[in-house]
Amino acid sequence: MDETRRLASGTVKDEGFSPAPGAGPAPGGSVTTLDDDVLAARPPRTRTMPTGWRQVALIGTMSIFGPLCIDMYLPALPDINRDLHASASAVQLTLTACLIGIAVGQLVLGPISDRYGRRPPLLAGLAAFVLSSLACAVAPNIYFLTGFRLVQGLGGAAGIVIARSIVRDLHSGVALARFFATLMLATGVGPVFAPQIGSWILSFTSWRGVFVVLAVFGVLLLFSAWWRVPETLPAASRLTGSPWSTVASMVTVLKDRVFLGYVLACGLGMSGTFAYISGSSFVLQNVYGLSALGYGLVFALNAFGLIIGAQVSGRLAGRFGPSRLLTAGLLTMIAGGLLLFVVVAGHVAGLAAVIPALWIVMFGFGFVGPNSAALAMQRYPQMAGSAAAVLGSFQFGMAAVIAPLAGAGGTADALPMVTLILALPVAAILSRLLLAGPARRQQAAVAADALPADAIPAEVPVQ
Repeated sequence: MDETRRLASGTVKDEGFSPAPGAGPAPGGSVTTLDDDVLAARPPRTRTMPTGWRQVALIGTMSIFGPLCIDMYLPALPDINRDLHASASAVQLTLTACLIGIAVGQLVLGPISDRYGRRPPLLAGLAAFVLSSLACAVAPNIYFLTGFRLVQGLGGAAGIVIARSIVRDLHSGVALARFFATLMLATGVGPVFAPQIGSWILSFTSWRGVFVVLAVFGVLLLFSAWWRVPETLPAASRLTGSPWSTVASMVTVLKDRVFLGYVLACGLGMSGTFAYISGSSFVLQNVYGLSALGYGLVFALNAFGLIIGAQVSGRLAGRFGPSRLLTAGLLTMIAGGLLLFVVVAGHVAGLAAVIPALWIVMFGFGFVGPNSAALAMQRYPQMAGSAAAVLGSFQFGMAAVIAPLAGAGGTADALPMVTLILALPVAAILSRLLLAGPARRQQAAVAADALPADAIPAEVPVQ
């Protein structure tokens, strides 16, 4: 029996409360009648965030909307092309629409969460994701599918931006960098298994079934968020004032050169990995002759390189600090990119050198992703939603622009992809050094690394 019905009936089962003065025992002795004062004194029911690996699993699941939305339906693109009688470019536009939705959705929902709390936009975004996924499954033509994919990206953005905001609410300093490194387990594994899951679904149903599965996943996550995710932003810490104050918070974040230095380092570094993701299937199969199975194995190997890099970074965060590890990650990406460029441009060693070079690049980004995010988010504890929105929108916005450039030379030319893989980390480290220069970098690193790992309790009651 739920709480409302129990209170309305005026009776509850004996749960350790004393009967009201003057109230006699109920027949049978199993039920007592409590007066309003005793009922009012009963503590309110609270919801607490899971701790340990359960917290990582819950927040990590919210963070993999990007890989799921982007990668799971990739094997279905040829089927969509035939079924909806659309051109290849029109079908690829559905991917761009989803990326744009994810980028724009974070810019909208992040600041809203700073103003109204984390739970309302999270639950609303997950509901929109479920409905738009079902709409994609019944889309009558490519135009409707593109529009529904845009809405799907907007809804999926809630999981990404709110997850980062919740992490910032719960953790700070070195603990923040470690938690982001642990989250790379989810975001790294997602691209490995999402295309395989999509292919498995296509083995017994059409491309529409992929979106039905995404809708089911959204329903499960919506229920989990409603049941297990508390409000982690207290009312006293929320932004107040007119709605324009939300815009003002975004402007404040964007004016911070140090913050932008870390955001660009993260976004440009991630764009280097997207250049690899979007171009590697053509390069490794058409240029170097790998089979589809061989390509899948290499893709998985490099994804595990990303995961290993993130876990090593998390172990080293307490000793070296996020600032040094970010620089080390960018230099590692540049070293891998330079090796890859020499091998491809000079036709040296072939595939035996290409695979290790790509692995080094992905291993380096395992350091870049969590530490750049931690350093950026650390600067705005009171505007974590706005900070996460800018960070996420830069990542996916840049990826949307960079991804098509990797194939600029056609399906049999590897040079555009490897040039981007080298140039983007170089641009990332320049942005990091110029915008968050030596003095600012040292000050930010000291401020971030000095905070205790357990500055904020792991369990937060519902507000």
